[in-house]
Amino acid sequence: MKLVIVESPAKAKTIQKYLGPGFKVTSSYGHVRDLPKSKLGVDTDNDFTPSYVIPVKARAHVASLKKDAAKAETIYFATDEDREGEAIAWHLFAILKPDPAKVFRITFDEITKAAITKAVANPRQIDINLVDAQQARRILDRLVGYELSPLLWSKVRRGLSAGRVQSVAVRLIVEREDDIKAFRPQEYWSVEANLNHQDTDFTAQLSEHQKKKIGKYDVKDKTAAENIKRDVSGVTYTVSDIQTKDRRRTPPPPFTTSTLQQAAVNRLGFSSKKTMMLAQQLYEGVELGDEGSTGLITYMRTDSVHLANEACAAARQTIENLFGAKYSLPQPRVYKTKSRGAQEAHEAIRPTDPAHTPEALAPFLSNDQLRLYRLIWQRLLASQMAEAILQNTTALITAGAYTFKTVGSIVVFDGYVKVLGAKAAFKENILPALKVGDTPSLEKISLEQHFTQPPARYSEATLVKALEEHGIGRPSTYAPTIDTIQRREYVIKQEDKKFTPTEIGVIVTNLLKEHFPDIVDLQFTANMESDLDKIATGDKQWQPIIKDFYNPFHANLAKKQTEISKQELMQESTGETCPKCGHELVIKLGRFGKFKACSNYPECKFTESVGEEKKLQEEHSGQTCPQCGKELIVKRGRFGPFLGCSGYPDCKFIQPIEKKTGVTCPACGQGDIVEKKSRRGKLFYACNRYPDCKNAYWSKPTGEKCPKCGSLLVYGAKNTARCSSKECDFSQQLVASS
Repeated sequence: MKLVIVESPAKAKTIQKYLGPGFKVTSSYGHVRDLPKSKLGVDTDNDFTPSYVIPVKARAHVASLKKDAAKAETIYFATDEDREGEAIAWHLFAILKPDPAKVFRITFDEITKAAITKAVANPRQIDINLVDAQQARRILDRLVGYELSPLLWSKVRRGLSAGRVQSVAVRLIVEREDDIKAFRPQEYWSVEANLNHQDTDFTAQLSEHQKKKIGKYDVKDKTAAENIKRDVSGVTYTVSDIQTKDRRRTPPPPFTTSTLQQAAVNRLGFSSKKTMMLAQQLYEGVELGDEGSTGLITYMRTDSVHLANEACAAARQTIENLFGAKYSLPQPRVYKTKSRGAQEAHEAIRPTDPAHTPEALAPFLSNDQLRLYRLIWQRLLASQMAEAILQNTTALITAGAYTFKTVGSIVVFDGYVKVLGAKAAFKENILPALKVGDTPSLEKISLEQHFTQPPARYSEATLVKALEEHGIGRPSTYAPTIDTIQRREYVIKQEDKKFTPTEIGVIVTNLLKEHFPDIVDLQFTANMESDLDKIATGDKQWQPIIKDFYNPFHANLAKKQTEISKQELMQESTGETCPKCGHELVIKLGRFGKFKACSNYPECKFTESVGEEKKLQEEHSGQTCPQCGKELIVKRGRFGPFLGCSGYPDCKFIQPIEKKTGVTCPACGQGDIVEKKSRRGKLFYACNRYPDCKNAYWSKPTGEKCPKCGSLLVYGAKNTARCSSKECDFSQQLVASS
């Protein structure tokens, strides 16, 4: 028997189908060895030697693998083709202790018969350089996490953590929030001429004054705009120049991990974590009826946009079959990877067989799997399709000393847009048949006031993009990093899907910036990633890199234990005195937010709400407990503020404080849709008659109903409203309020 070991049962099932009799494909169910949870597990005095243990949950699987390995004539480690997969293969070898002569390492970018057969025919040995790179990352993260986190516990609060990549991600969000708070909007005005020529209306924007360009922000106030309006009213408008050019648009490259996550966030509303979970399922294999378990996409952790020649040829054949030869290319289009530190170890993310159209796979995939597969399939075909051709016409129209500009655009050939669908189609702007010397008539001059906008908060898509641009993390780390900083309550994802930092996130970030600058320094973290890459290629040894980081880090940590004062860090002076004992009142940060407390604690336990809670206390003051008659006061729990009896613990009456949306529940017709918070701090909207009515939404309802299916509309991204029903694709742009 020949034994093939992979990480997951789904992957094993798909590969078993291709290898057939004589092979047994089994799964390790992920990692089989790791550093212990209960202690550091790294001997910092002995060249940072790690102490690995078999996790409790892996012991049964390891026992089974040992039995299979003892009976196998040949063993193939077929774990993923990345550093983590290489490390798992190395750990398997260490645990199973097989005869080295019968052990081989095989890798593949896709789970297809051709790829698996080729891999088995061309085995190699375990690449210890890749293993060392993974060990170095794991040990480095353990040293930072296990030594720095206790400092955060003692100086801020228990349960916090720090990490090389996660702390930098939080810093980006905190500093963006600082930029937003510091932003001061600047007023500017746009001037637009509404014109008509040969019974066709069109608009032109102010562009020049006396041959000098007028920039977007140059008309600074209403007076300046009104002066321009006066100058261009009552004068003749004459077409002074026309330029017509064909513009060719090249399709975007096939997906990398980063760009797939960004597209899935923006177009499908998926989190990075959900995107990678679905991609893993498509990669490992899905049951396709008589075809059995079939891998549908290539490996989903990659920073490369490279495509194999066979993939380009298959894409071309599908393009010609579906759209015709004019949409295909005579030669494959080649893209260059632009991401910093890209490894080019794999192909781009693509379908294993482009002939598997989304429509053909629809009966076998879940709705979310299908939506992600369609995104990947469309992107591959688009990358190998002909350019789109637009004809742009630019007309300059003089009005006295001023010049207006209008740009028309028509699609000559849709090219790659054909496969992307209507949402990606270019918007045409058809101008009347203008020629130099024509004098269109002025209908009116439109003036509009604008203000510069602050920098946008990070969404999952833009945060992933920023991490990639700065060289922070690698394809496998984006999704878990974003998940971690939310679970640790360093950041909150708001209704508009944008991240804002919490009070704790700000405090921890500022502490790290002041006392451990390397941990949150973008360039330092990017350089560390570069060093890990050099370990993977054999150009550097891992122990010196860890040593150069750890020794000054550890010495600084010992010094900061005594230097940092929790009181100074977590308290703000108010200048007010305690009404009970006369000591000063200070603002403290508790688990559920800020509050005022007596500085003489624990002798005096006086506290008072601040901010939102103080406002809530004022709103609900005077209410009495229906059970004992004592006053109800605002309290805060893990799910937000609530009313509780002041007689607690003798009386344990509580009552939720509802934040109503003004929308009646469409499911029961009786309750109100109110704002709630999940166990993980995520906002959602649900009927206040729960548990009698379990109707809920992840986005805030608008109060309007979908014109297509009658379901409730909810607010979407980029000032849109969309249908709350997963089965309906209706969406519309909202009109901004004046």
